[in-house]
This record gives sequence, structure tokens and C-alpha cells, in this order.
Amino acid sequence: MTKTAEKAVFAFKDMGVIMGNTILKMNNITKSFYGVKALKGVSLELEEGEVHALLGENGAGKSTLMKCLAGIYSVDSGTMEFAGEEIHLSSPMDSMKYGISVIHQELALAEQLTVADNMYMGQELSNKLGFIDHRKMNKSCEEVLKSLDVDFNIYTRVFSLSTAQKQMLEIAKAINRNVRILVMDEPTAAVSNKEVEKIFQLVRDLKRKGVTIVYISHRMDEIFEIADRITVLRDGANAGTVDAKNIGQEELVKMMVGYSLDKYYAKSKKTIGETILTVEHLTRKDGKVRDAGISLKKGEIIGLAGLVGSGRTELIETLFGLAPFSEGRVSLYGQEVRFQTPEQALKHGICLVPEDRKTEGLILLNHVRFNLSIGVLEKFIGWKWLGVNKNKEMEIADTYIKKLSIKAASQIQQVINLSGGNQQKIVLGKWLAASKDILILDEPTRGIDVGAKAEIYALMEELTEQGKSIIMVSSELPEVINMSDRIYVMRDGEIKKTFEDSSQFDQEEILSYMIGLK
Repeated sequence: MTKTAEKAVFAFKDMGVIMGNTILKMNNITKSFYGVKALKGVSLELEEGEVHALLGENGAGKSTLMKCLAGIYSVDSGTMEFAGEEIHLSSPMDSMKYGISVIHQELALAEQLTVADNMYMGQELSNKLGFIDHRKMNKSCEEVLKSLDVDFNIYTRVFSLSTAQKQMLEIAKAINRNVRILVMDEPTAAVSNKEVEKIFQLVRDLKRKGVTIVYISHRMDEIFEIADRITVLRDGANAGTVDAKNIGQEELVKMMVGYSLDKYYAKSKKTIGETILTVEHLTRKDGKVRDAGISLKKGEIIGLAGLVGSGRTELIETLFGLAPFSEGRVSLYGQEVRFQTPEQALKHGICLVPEDRKTEGLILLNHVRFNLSIGVLEKFIGWKWLGVNKNKEMEIADTYIKKLSIKAASQIQQVINLSGGNQQKIVLGKWLAASKDILILDEPTRGIDVGAKAEIYALMEELTEQGKSIIMVSSELPEVINMSDRIYVMRDGEIKKTFEDSSQFDQEEILSYMIGLK
């Protein structure tokens, strides 16, 4: 460990932190992939004890910049300074020596191991004989978790934790490693409002102790609540750094996208037709859905509102044939249906864009063209008995790359190397190519920037104008209220309230039903 790193850890242990001092400078950082510049001379300056928000559209370079800071990527050019001394980071271990820790949006935990095992993975404590000292690690782990007021046991296996609990474990790991700079990438993307406040309180506690937080989020309300300063990236370059208290949301959005979003929610006049899907008294044996009833009309968007765990996802999974139901009736165009598999639902014109695009919606290690065309293999395989019609496959991919403004180096770029927003567009594009009549969208804008959200909202309206129908699950109430024609509120697996008239949608009333005040 260098002298600078030793001083950094020592200062944190003693809390001898002078607030406002510059702790890190990233100067003119450049980074390219496959000849495409992801970062174009980006600079970032962090002060001790501040919450510094990092904003930008998907693909703007936020994650790439933070991976350079974490030592995951080496920079092509540019310099970094920690506490006034130039440093060189060539691996995550290098960054950890300076107290730099990154909690990625896709959490990196060993799911089959215990909480304590994960806490000390790669940094196991040993006794005098050189053997791993499990007792000492367990005791230390308990102390750290107790200081964070978490509600899970050190012997719990990680796969059984909720997303929010996993977030807290990642934060606990960082604290246990004497963190000085903590990067949090979309920490609240998949947690409830109650858990969001718990994360915010922890951020405030760390800030008081002099820890610098780099906070990445697409939720504007969070940014204005938690951030001191904001740096915006656009197209891999700096768009500016501002004090959070001195800028409004509209101006911030303009910095991100380069223009004003005059019409964020793209609602338009359209004709809503007859009822095409009816669900009556739907009940699952596991109790996650009970006596649920909804209906969907042609050209309509219905919103399913509710807290995490309310049964929204379980309901749509059942409709899509991913889980059986024990009671109730589902009718499509007046005919009773009972899908045993997703394949049967697809054949009847129903598709699902899942909440977890990486594990359920995409084949990450394959390329853009493959993922866009996998739902319509019949259009280009077996063409005139000549095998694969590559030109047709390329034409399909090109159509939806252009239609959805997907940012990729080429059709054969691996999907795993794309930003979250572009990955989400590919999941949507796959089903647009398949031309299904009913689209079920589970958290369609999770982890997506405001520009990409506006594009997806416009696409949803365009689809309904064409006669398609949409069932949308979303944890963002403004999204549900502004995009839905009708809203169903779920709690404890049941439909608690139906709001039939969009002109009478009220956020406070909807929230009251969500949390059980009504």
C-alpha cells in the first residue's frame, strides 16, 4: 500500500476529515471501445463528505467513468489524483487501497454463500496458525450490520435476501473496507419507498463521517433530495457541474439531453375499442395473487400500481403462463384460455417485457442482431429451403435499431456491452418485430434516463394508436398516472381499487390504497 493509501485509511478510521477538501480529481479521462469513444476528455472533481450526483442519458459514459475509477477499466489517457497525489489504478484492488468502492447496479454477490462469507470475500481474516478465523469474521460482520440497523442474520444465504437487503450488504462491505469514496449506481431502482428512505439515511450518516458519495440515478426527485452537487455527462463529455440547490429539473434535463423535452409524457387522443382480455377471480395456490380481476381494451394502457411485493409481477407472470393459477377465469377475445407456458401466450398474441432484462429478457453474450430477431426466426430461417436469409435478418435488426434509436457500434456488438437503456430498447424491439397485440411491460423504464423514457412513452402511445394494448407495471406513480387510461391498485395480492377515469387520477389517493390507508 502506498503512503497516500495508508494516510487515506488512517484518516477515515480516526474520522479526521476536513469537510470540503478535494479528495479526488479525474482529469481529461478518455476511453474507447472497438474504435468508439466512450469518454472524451471527461473531468470530475469530488470533495470530502459530499454527495455528488452523476447524471446523463444511458450511454453518456457514467458507468464507464466509474469503472475507470474502480480500476476495472484502464484509461487511454488522462490522470487521476487522490488527496493531491497522482495515482494509477490498474485493478479493483488498487482502488480499494485508496478506500474507493463501487456498488454496481447489477449487484456482485455470491448468492449461495452466507452474508458473513460475502462480507469478507477476498479479505478473509486468519488466526495465528494461518487458518481462516470464522469466529472473528462473524463477530466483526455482526458489529457492522448492527451499526447499519439491518434486519438479516449473518448466517443467511444471500439468495434469500431482498434486493434492498443485498444493497445494504454491499454498503456494509464497503464500510468494512474503510471506504472513503462510495459509488452507488442506481441503488433504489428495485426497492420500495420505505427501503429508499433507509438507504438515504445511511447516505446521510456516511456523509457526516466524511465519506464522499457518488450517486447515480435517473430519478430526479432523489437527486434533488440527496445531492449537494451534480455533474452531467452527455455523449461521453462533460456537460457541466452545478450546485443542486441552484438548478431546476427542466434545466437539468436540458443539460442531459441537449434540448428541451416539451412533451415528456406523450399522451394523445386515440380510440379505445372493445374489451379483449378479461381476468376474473384469479387466485394462485401460493397466495401471491388472490381473487384478482382486471380487463383490457383494444388500444388501451392499463397501469398496475402497488408497492414491491404487492402481487403485480406475480399477476402478470400468471397471465403470461409462467405460473399456474388454481381458481378463476381468463378470457381472450371472448374465449376462455389457460396458458401453461409462455409459448402458448405468445401464440395468442401476448408478450412480456420482464422487469429483469438482463436475466429474463436478453441473451447478453450474443449480439444486437441476434437479440432483436430471435422472436421472429420464421421470417428468415428456412427461406425457400436455403437455410438462413442473412439479408432479411439484418434488415429486421436495422429496422428496429433505427426505430428505437439504439446506440450500438454495429449489429454484431455484444448486448452485454450496451447501456441499460439500449438493452431495454432491444427487449422492446424484439417484441415489436414479432407484432404482438398485447404487450405486458414490467417496469419498462427502470434504470433508464429521461431521454430514453420519453422515447419509450412515445412508442407506447404509437402502439396503442395502432390498436395494440398494454398492461404496464410500474413503481413510479407519475409514470402510472400520466401514461395509463385506467389504473388498478394492488396490495397483498389483491386488487384494492380501480380508477376508471384518467381525469380523476389523484396521486395521494392512489398511494393511500397502495400503503393500506384505505
